[in-house]
Amino acid sequence: MNFCDTHAHLYLEEFDADRDAVIARAVASGVGKILLPNIDRSSIHSLLNLSAAYPSVCHPMIGLHPTSVKAGWREELEIVEEYLEAPEYCFRAVGEIGIDLYWDKTYEAEQKEAFSRQLDLALRYKLPVAVHTRNSFDIAADIIASKNEPGLRGVFHCFGGNIAQAKRAISLGFMLGIGGVITYKNSGLQQVVAEIPLAHLLLETDAPFLPPVPRRGERNESGYIPLIAAKVAEIKGVAVESVAEITTQNTMNLFDLTPRS
Repeated sequence: MNFCDTHAHLYLEEFDADRDAVIARAVASGVGKILLPNIDRSSIHSLLNLSAAYPSVCHPMIGLHPTSVKAGWREELEIVEEYLEAPEYCFRAVGEIGIDLYWDKTYEAEQKEAFSRQLDLALRYKLPVAVHTRNSFDIAADIIASKNEPGLRGVFHCFGGNIAQAKRAISLGFMLGIGGVITYKNSGLQQVVAEIPLAHLLLETDAPFLPPVPRRGERNESGYIPLIAAKVAEIKGVAVESVAEITTQNTMNLFDLTPRS
């Protein structure tokens, strides 16, 4: 079976001691494609180095994470745009972008503006977006809808909303990123996934965060994607092979990873 991890921060220091082994385990478990979302200027160098070391497996995104939208955020966005302009890089998405109102609302207005501007960048460069929404789904969805652009597409990373929100995301042309939270008993996500067709789902780990059961409490890694796929298959009453096939094709289509003849 072939799987994809559509959201993993394997370039972070949590993997410095065994990064090559982590990627080897992922590939051995069937995870042949890993999408790497950026955080801010501090992570670009390590992200691109990892993508260069594993060009057939690791695929970079570029963007400014909402929790990094603070003083100097406009300069950060200028850096993002400079990288998007550079012909030597093949970014697969603008991400990780969005709005996070969980920890701090000090820069809420700036987060909204940064998100809107990065959606415009995605439209300009014809790229999908990876959207982070923590305590902010409806706000982010409203901003996406306000663009009124059929070419705007992407994934709500680590989706944790209700069924109405899931259907709204789909109506906007977006996929739902399903990670380790699907294996948590009280997450509420299982009821959502039960109702949403596989055609609208992507698999992700958000490694090193949010590991699935039975790895909860450990460092997450891309090789755990089959655990997430197995839970999705159980919920939907289908073979895990079907989950692998459909979510992998979804990933290849959204991020333009399908080889050209």
